[in-house]
Amino acid sequence: MENYEKIEKIGEGMYGKVYKAWDKRTGAMVALKKNKIENEKEGIPATTLREVSLLQVLSTCIYFVRLLSVENSHKNGKTSLFMVFEYIDTDLRRFMDLSWPGPDNPLPQNTIKSFMFQLLKGVAHCHSHGIMHRDLKPQNLLVDWKKGLLKIADLGLGRAFTVPMKSYTHEVVTLWYRAPEILLGASHYSTPVDMWSVGCVFAELCRKSPLFPGNSELQQLLFIFRLLGTPNEQIWPGVTTLRNWHSYPQWKPHEIAQAVPRVERSGVDLLDDYDLPAVAEELRFFLLGTRV
Repeated sequence: MENYEKIEKIGEGMYGKVYKAWDKRTGAMVALKKNKIENEKEGIPATTLREVSLLQVLSTCIYFVRLLSVENSHKNGKTSLFMVFEYIDTDLRRFMDLSWPGPDNPLPQNTIKSFMFQLLKGVAHCHSHGIMHRDLKPQNLLVDWKKGLLKIADLGLGRAFTVPMKSYTHEVVTLWYRAPEILLGASHYSTPVDMWSVGCVFAELCRKSPLFPGNSELQQLLFIFRLLGTPNEQIWPGVTTLRNWHSYPQWKPHEIAQAVPRVERSGVDLLDDYDLPAVAEELRFFLLGTRV
């Protein structure tokens, strides 16, 4: 790691620390994600191997943060693995807070449309390669201020999906962006969990605040059901057999426009539809104003 000079720590998560650094060879700024190897006998953690392998597939896409290299470091008898990324100066959450501060200062519609277009292109690229991201949220969406680019980052929870579906853990996706099937304990799920997160990000761009800011899994479900209605076997076959299903209050669905008052009608249609082909059609209309 002698080729890099750390400048400051810019983030820390479950799977490692992130530093802003200077590449002495090129003079460029980079981001170093440090993954400590706790037990060398067990080798590199599975989450790190998974993220590296997925990024090698996806980071050729302009809408994903680019992985430049993977480096080893041995210090004080401990081994660390560093992933070297292109440096992007902020994330979507900070961009919203700094560029248009305050709840009564909405983002321009064109900015929302541009970011949503880029996010959906990136997610489509991810899914077309058989990969779920599983942790889409504003903090994992990086924004290049100068170029107006949005890039998806942090594939530590990403994984390939197969047919027939494997059983997956439900301990994924930051709570506010977690799909109801995961909250209810489903062990089989697929790309719609990413689409749910995308919808939550979209609503947050329009509202300037999270759509479902729960502080527990139960409260998160109740927030969702209050707005969208309590599901039942008629509209969601099998829902009452899910592990975390209980007897919930019976709420009727409300218009999403009540919770997202600033969005255009075409944007409400997009938020209101969980069916992927329909989402693609409504997205086209929202972004481009045309239908097939």
